[in-house]
Amino acid sequence: MTIHALVKAAVVATIAGLVVGCQVGGAPVSEREGYFTWVDEQGRVRYSPIVKTPAEGSGGEVESAGTPPETKSGSAGSDGRKMSQTLEEETEYTLENYPDATQLAKDGYVRPGERQPYFTWRDAEGNVRVSYFQPDTRSEAEKGRIPPPIELTPASIYHAGPDIEPEVPVAGSDPDAFAVLGIESRNDDYFARFREFCCRGLDTSNHEEWQRGREFGVDITSQSPVHNFLTGTSPFQLIALAGVADRSDFIVRIRSYDQDGVFVPSLVFLDGEFEPVRLVTDLVSSYEPETWSRRGFLEAWVPVFPAEGERWLVLFTRNEDLQGQTVIETGKGPKAIPHVAHGEIGLMMAEQE
Repeated sequence: MTIHALVKAAVVATIAGLVVGCQVGGAPVSEREGYFTWVDEQGRVRYSPIVKTPAEGSGGEVESAGTPPETKSGSAGSDGRKMSQTLEEETEYTLENYPDATQLAKDGYVRPGERQPYFTWRDAEGNVRVSYFQPDTRSEAEKGRIPPPIELTPASIYHAGPDIEPEVPVAGSDPDAFAVLGIESRNDDYFARFREFCCRGLDTSNHEEWQRGREFGVDITSQSPVHNFLTGTSPFQLIALAGVADRSDFIVRIRSYDQDGVFVPSLVFLDGEFEPVRLVTDLVSSYEPETWSRRGFLEAWVPVFPAEGERWLVLFTRNEDLQGQTVIETGKGPKAIPHVAHGEIGLMMAEQE
């Protein structure tokens, strides 16, 4: 064989070796035994060795990703026989073995002696950190995620209906007891007397339509119409309830905003013929003080019953309310807020789950 033939054979053998090497040693790293590939947050391909678990024959204990670096489970926890023996010894029902469920929930389901729950995170240098935390065991209502149930505002309510005074006096009762206690008899019905002053003659040209889905405001000013109610002459605001007539009932939130005094509202609900159906007075409203983002206000929650024929709402105030004042506590001591004949009222339908 010539020298030229020998060189040619050597080159062919070298090329064949390279081809075989590419087929064997050049396989993707992800196909190599003991490696896997992954892509980091910058899109770069990374290669990491796969650590064998004891089940795969490594014989060593592998720390799980969820176990803090500074702690490892004991050998008794991995030995089923030892755990079984421990359970057999702890046959007595004690609070340590079987804690009270309510108390356990308050403790965030962390049993005495156990580690607090934790989460892992990576710092700016790429180091894995472990942080323990105390579970938040407050209820959804306590966290503010569920609004508390609405409490209706106490008030004096008058409406048309059957007389509840007994026809036959109770044996031994004093027939003059109602007069002594100041309770009006059926011959002097307050609601009937109120109806004599209200409300067929109301001016309807300045009425407001009910607005659903949000709070809307009405202003009672010196330009508002005035009516002579049984409780005195007062400016008023008439609101049509036709937009909510499809509701059987709902609750309205009433806010009277403080502006050099507050307007203390009374409410009378009218039917389609402007006859009074229900009268609400003496509302025991709560006062919310002023903040940097809003004014202070009186707040009341009152039910409305369109299914009972209530088609109009009249907001007015009484002479006796104008003579009073609201006293609140401030950081500088008590503060008296006068009651005024004009003011701004905010109305909104309360949406309950």
